[in-house]
Amino acid sequence: MNAVPRNLAVLADVLAQTGPDGRGALWQLAEQGRELDANLVRLPPDAEVGEHREDTLDVLLVVLAGSGVIVTGETALPLAPTTVTWLPRTSRRSVVAGPEGLAYLTVHRRRPGLTITSAPAALPAREPGGGEAPCALDRVCPECGRLAEGRAPKFCAECGERLGGH
Repeated sequence: MNAVPRNLAVLADVLAQTGPDGRGALWQLAEQGRELDANLVRLPPDAEVGEHREDTLDVLLVVLAGSGVIVTGETALPLAPTTVTWLPRTSRRSVVAGPEGLAYLTVHRRRPGLTITSAPAALPAREPGGGEAPCALDRVCPECGRLAEGRAPKFCAECGERLGGH
């Protein structure tokens, strides 16, 4: 069966409907048979997604609203509406929202399904339909925007908020 192109969301409407207090992943691409993942993320003012590295996928980040910076080692890349940033695989980075917060879209190739390895405890949780959760959004605190450490964190170490999916 051939997929038919269609509009999935108007991201400005999603941002408006969630209001300024909406945070975390506000929208995700969830179409069956897709080869891409996309996420609309909002961070509250001055929140941070801690330093992390994506080992498998390049990620494209497109700023929709607000401001902030991507910190890559000693470099801080400014973020403002319409900025498009390429985050190559294996690059270390953190995202810091500015005083008005930050809303951005991430797009990347869909992660491959899980494979059998010699260390099953290290495997990430499966998402429905195969593969692991997109990016690390399941570990981003909805309250403060901090990236939780560990394999299956249930609570944010910074503010104690319960993390989604647990």
